[in-house]
Amino acid sequence: MTVKFNPDYIHHKNPKLDNSFSEFVFGMEDGMVSTLGTITGIAAATSSHFTVILSGFVIISVESISMAVGSYLSSKSVKSIDERKLSEEKEELNDFPMEEKKELVGMYVVDGWPKELAEKMAEVASKDEKLFLQEMAYRELGIIPEKMKNPLKNGFVMLLSYLFGGIIPVSTYFVFGLPYAIYASIILTLISLFILGVYTTKFSKRNWFKAGFEMFALASVAASVGYVVGQLVEKYFA
Repeated sequence: MTVKFNPDYIHHKNPKLDNSFSEFVFGMEDGMVSTLGTITGIAAATSSHFTVILSGFVIISVESISMAVGSYLSSKSVKSIDERKLSEEKEELNDFPMEEKKELVGMYVVDGWPKELAEKMAEVASKDEKLFLQEMAYRELGIIPEKMKNPLKNGFVMLLSYLFGGIIPVSTYFVFGLPYAIYASIILTLISLFILGVYTTKFSKRNWFKAGFEMFALASVAASVGYVVGQLVEKYFA
């Protein structure tokens, strides 16, 4: 028997798409925006080609590691909390199996299952320790054990995406001199951000132009702030 399905649906094309995707988007966006804003401000204030490139690489190096560590630690904290919840739930299943089974029946009924069927389902689940914990974890705690955060993976994805994103604004300074490198950096970064926004629609049903423009517009604000601050510093403190 052939099972029909729509190959264009995301859960068929990318069934393992997880929270690392958010780390990728965050890393790329922050790498481009923070680096662009900073080096644009420095370029506007100093007019030093070498200083801009040096500052860019210092920022990328420090921030990519900082963001990766932050992603790792935050993911690890969430995972640790979830693991504690699962451990406590497992203890309750061992100490109060009847009460937990009644609780599971109640959750099935709330979800819309007929009470008689809910009781049978809970009875079957309670006879399998792993299944019992899995059902209670999902329905009571909202946790799917096999889909818990992977701290190392999230940190690594954040590191690489931030590095790649940060290099984009700096790259034009290897090709052009000031002030043309500033304009090229802004244009290249904003185009890249628009493309990143469009790329995210591959996994959603959002309008590609709206998603791209949203990323483009928000990043423009950061770049503008960096440039304005640089001009003010040059005017009043140089």
